[in-house]
Amino acid sequence: MKKKILVTGGAGFLGSHLCDLLLKQGNEVICADNYFTGHKDNIKHLRNNPYFEEIRHDVTMPLFIEIDEIYNLACPASPIHYQYNAIKTIKTSVVGAVNMLGLAKRVKGKILQASTSEVYGDPKIHPQTEEYWGHVNPIGSRSCYDEGKRCAESLFFNYYRQNGVRIKVIRIFNTYGPRMDPDDGRVISNFIVQALKNKDITIYGDGSQTRSFCYYSDLLDGMVKLMNTGEDITGPINVGNPGEYTIKQLAETTIRLVGSKSKLIYEPLPEDDPMQRQPDITKARNILGWEPKVGLEEGLTETIKYFKSIL
Repeated sequence: MKKKILVTGGAGFLGSHLCDLLLKQGNEVICADNYFTGHKDNIKHLRNNPYFEEIRHDVTMPLFIEIDEIYNLACPASPIHYQYNAIKTIKTSVVGAVNMLGLAKRVKGKILQASTSEVYGDPKIHPQTEEYWGHVNPIGSRSCYDEGKRCAESLFFNYYRQNGVRIKVIRIFNTYGPRMDPDDGRVISNFIVQALKNKDITIYGDGSQTRSFCYYSDLLDGMVKLMNTGEDITGPINVGNPGEYTIKQLAETTIRLVGSKSKLIYEPLPEDDPMQRQPDITKARNILGWEPKVGLEEGLTETIKYFKSIL
């Protein structure tokens, strides 16, 4: 039997790929997006699919539809976008969570929250496990996103404890791939765009800070696996690639794969930029039977191809 699945933020980078995957698995998909950072181009290839529906909707407003499952991905996810309107970002995370949890409660549906590694802030433990409570500046310029997502997690668990809502919480680490917005200010899109244009590649700080990069197809595999677990598994579960790279290594790899003449330049580090980011994926391995399959060079090569096609 076809499941009817709502994907909020379904026209975004990850959301649109998730719509593709869920349709391919034989489901009916409703994509809700207000197009603040999502793009209609990401879903235009789905419009003739009779099992796909798109609605322009902002999750800060209630939504009354009949569905079986909700993937709540709605929220700007890059620093440029989430700091552009910080209040709106917090409302999307918090009020959006209340509205989607209310919908799940009414229809007795399952709901997955796309949380983030940013709940760990600038971590004092490395790699980060799900038991770590984080080290977050609650009043900094990034707090609209970090604290919004932390509050959303709290709401999810309180709806679960108080109302028996069937929840799943995934903590997503840096994810990349085709359909990333070239202007989103994320490190991979920045580096690829600068390298393709043979411009200087901007590194913030000395480039020794580390990140772990997960290809989008691996991430979605983990997300769907978590949604399909039994009632007793709520998460949070880290999903990301534990391969750890310095930002300088990423820049040098990008230049090499593009065949670019770009040089590295250094700028001051932004406020509250974490120095280390690496997921402990023991739970994902043990509970979901999940681990990433796509290495950084393979994923970057595909992402570079995509950027070449749109620039």
